[in-house]
Amino acid sequence: MTRSPWSFLVLVAILSVPLLGMFGTCAQAPPPIPVDEGAPAVGYLEEVKPILDRRCVVCHSCYNAPCQLQLGSYEGVARGGSKLAVYDSARLTPQEPTRLFFDASSTPGWRKKGFHSVTESSLEGSANDSLMLYLLEARRRAPGIQKDFRPEAPGLSCPADGPELGGVLARHPDRGMPFGFPPVSDAEYDTLAAWLAQGARGPSPEEQHGLETPSAASAAHIERWEEFLNGDDPKHAMTARYLYEHYFLAHLRFRAVEPFEFFELVRSKTPPDEPVEVIATVRPYDDPGVPIYYRFRKIHETLVHKTHMVVELDDARLARLRELFIEPEWLEAPHLEVEGDKAAANPFVIYAQIPPLSRYQFLLDHSEYIIRTFIRGPVCKGQVALNVIHDHFWVLFLDPEADQTVQHPDFLYGQADNLRLPTEKGSQKRVLGTFSNRYRERYARFFEAKVDLYHEKEPRGFGIDAIWKGERASDAPLLTVYRHFDSASVHRGALGDLPRTLWVIDYPQLERIYYALVAGFDVFGNVSHQVNVRRYMDYLRMEGELNFLQFMPLEKRVGMLHSWYIGDRAIENVDHETVRSARPSRVSFETDDPKRELMEKLIGDHFPLEMEIRFDPINYTWDGKQVPMPRSFETHEDILDGFRALTAPGTGFITHITDSEANVMLVRVRDYDGKDRLFTIVINRWHDNVNSMFFEGDTLDHAKDTIDFLPGSIGSYPNYFFDLAAEEVPDFFDLLENFDGSEAYLQKIDRYGVNRGEPHFWELYDWFQARADEEDPLNAGLYDLNRYYPTSE
Repeated sequence: MTRSPWSFLVLVAILSVPLLGMFGTCAQAPPPIPVDEGAPAVGYLEEVKPILDRRCVVCHSCYNAPCQLQLGSYEGVARGGSKLAVYDSARLTPQEPTRLFFDASSTPGWRKKGFHSVTESSLEGSANDSLMLYLLEARRRAPGIQKDFRPEAPGLSCPADGPELGGVLARHPDRGMPFGFPPVSDAEYDTLAAWLAQGARGPSPEEQHGLETPSAASAAHIERWEEFLNGDDPKHAMTARYLYEHYFLAHLRFRAVEPFEFFELVRSKTPPDEPVEVIATVRPYDDPGVPIYYRFRKIHETLVHKTHMVVELDDARLARLRELFIEPEWLEAPHLEVEGDKAAANPFVIYAQIPPLSRYQFLLDHSEYIIRTFIRGPVCKGQVALNVIHDHFWVLFLDPEADQTVQHPDFLYGQADNLRLPTEKGSQKRVLGTFSNRYRERYARFFEAKVDLYHEKEPRGFGIDAIWKGERASDAPLLTVYRHFDSASVHRGALGDLPRTLWVIDYPQLERIYYALVAGFDVFGNVSHQVNVRRYMDYLRMEGELNFLQFMPLEKRVGMLHSWYIGDRAIENVDHETVRSARPSRVSFETDDPKRELMEKLIGDHFPLEMEIRFDPINYTWDGKQVPMPRSFETHEDILDGFRALTAPGTGFITHITDSEANVMLVRVRDYDGKDRLFTIVINRWHDNVNSMFFEGDTLDHAKDTIDFLPGSIGSYPNYFFDLAAEEVPDFFDLLENFDGSEAYLQKIDRYGVNRGEPHFWELYDWFQARADEEDPLNAGLYDLNRYYPTSE
C-alpha cells in the first residue's frame, strides 16, 4: 500500500505535539526575590497608586494596554493580564469583549475569562515571586540595554506564570518594567515590593465606598438628571435612549461641583434608589434583554488623556434638552422602538419620530465632543485606521436652517435604506464580504438624492450665512483636527496654517460618522467589520470635502478636488457633473485664493467675537507669505518670528525626520521671561491623497511636510521630549532650520532631546505631565507613553 506524503506530515505533526509541549515547559521561574518582611504596612491609595499612576498607567491603560493589564484602578490591578490582544487586524471572528468595569464584576469572573494575576505570590515572608516584582527587578538589573522598545508591537509575550516569564527574561533580559524606560526609583521599588509582600491589598471597604460614592453636591444633580432620563412616557424614554447612545463614552461632570468628579452614563438593571448593576452590551443600542434604567456611575480609575472626553452638565443643559426634545411636537406620536435588531443601527429609522432639527442641534451643541469621540475613540488606534484623514484639516458645520435634510424630514426617512451603515452587520460580517460595494452603492444613491434635493430647494447655492456660527460662547463652530500618524487630536478653533482640505459637515453626515465609527464600532470585532467601517469613512470624508466645495466658485471646484487626490485616477477623471458643481456659490470673492478668502471672512466677520475664534498667531500665514528667520532674538516677537519662519514646507529638520514615529514633540524652554514654558511641535505629513487603506508610504512627499508650533500641550501620545534653556533657543532654531544629518547636528539632538533610556527621563516626564494638568485641569489626563520614540540609544 502506498502512503501519501501528507499522511507522513500529519503523523509528524501529531507526534510533535507532546514533544513541543514538553520542551515548552523546560523554562524555570526566576529565583524568588528577597523582600523586607518587617517593612511598615503600605497603603494602596496613599502610597502605591501614585507610583502606579506615574510610572505604569502611562502605558497600561485602556484597550492598548500591553497584555490588557490596566493599572489605573485596583480592579484592573487585581484583574491582571491576558494573552489576547484587543487590537488584532487579522481576527477572522469576533473576540469576547473584556472591558474593565463592564464584562466581569469580580476577580474570579476575570479568571474565568483567561486573565492571570500579576500580584499574587506563592511565597510568604522574606521572598516574593509575583510577576510584577519579577518585572520590576528585571528592569533594575538591566537598566541600560539599548535597542528599540515597542510596547504595542504584535507578538510580544504576555507570560502568565513564573516559568513563562523566566523563559522570556532568559531570552530578553531587557524586558523588565517599565518597558524600555528607566527603572523606578529605589524608594518606589521598596514601596511596591513591600506592598506585594504584604499581599497586594487594595482599598479598605470604607475607602472603596468613598471611591464609588458621589459627593452630596453631585448626588443632588444626579437625582434630577436620572429623574429626567427615566421618565415613564415614550417621549422621555426615546429621548433618553438617544442621549445615552451619544453620551456613553463621555466623562460627565456637573459644572457647579468642586473638586471635579466624573461620571459615566450606563444602562442598569436597578432603579435610581439602588446600587448600579450595569448591563453590558457590545453596543449602546444592543438589546439589553431586561428592563433598563439610565444611571450615573462614578469614575474612580485614573484619568488618561486619550479617553478623557468631557461633557459638562448643569441646569441650563437640562433645560436645553427639554427645549430640544420634550417641548417640540414630534413628527409622529411618541412611541417606543425595538432594540437590538438591524434597524437599531440606523438612527434615521429608530429616531425618525424625533425632529431632525432637534437631533442636529443637539449634535452641534456637542460638536467638539462628537468629533472627538471618533478621532480619539477606539476606532482610531493605529495607522490603518487613521490613514483615512489628512494630517491637518479644519471642520465647519452647515447651519440647520441651510441644511435641507433637516428642513425636510421626509427626505431622510425616505432615504433610510440608503443610509444604512456597515455596522448593521454587527461584529462578524462575513470575511468574503469585506470588500463588497453594497454600502458604497447605497451611499452613492443617497448622495445623488441629496444633490437633487438642494437643486430643488436651494438652487441659488450657499451663502456665507449657511455656515453655522454657533449660539453660545462655549460652542465650537470651527474645529482643528491633527492626525499624528497612529493617533489624532481635536481642538477648538483654527490651529495651524490654512489646511489643504476643509470639511463642512451636515446633519446626516455627522450622525453617520458617529454611528459608524463610535456607537456601532466594535473594537473586538473581526477584520471584515473593521475594514468596512474604515472604507465607509472614505465616503464620509469626501462628502465633507464636497460640501465645502459648494462654497467655492464654480470654476475652482474640480481643480481643488484634484489637488486633494493627486494620483487617484478615479478622482482625477471626474468632471463638473460628478463634483456637483451646477449650483453656484453665493459667496462673493475678490481674490484668486477663495479658500483663504472664505476662511478670513468667517473668522474675521462671521463668528461672534465672544467665541474668540481666531487664526493661529504663530502658524497662520497671512496672504500665504512666510516670515524670514530673524537675525537676532532679543524680544518675544523675535522668538515668535523664529517659530513662524520654521513653518515653511521642507524645513531642514522635517525633511530628515521622515519616519512615522516622531510626529508630536513636547518642548520645555526653561526660564523664558522668568518662567518655564511648554509648547508642542506637530509635524504634518503631506499625502498626495488619503483614499486608500494600503501603501500609504507611496503617497507621502516629505519635501512638502510642514511643522506647527503650538503653545501648551497637543495630543495624547507624545513621541519625544526636548528640554532647553531660554538662551539656547537660537541654537535650537538652527537645529530645526538647518538639520542635515551631520554629526554636529546629531549632537544637538542629543543635547536637547530626551532619549527614553536617559536616567532623568522620569523627572522631565513628571514636569510635562504636571504642566499639562495645570494648564487645563478639566480636560487633562495622563499622557500615554506607548508610542514614545522607540530607540533607546
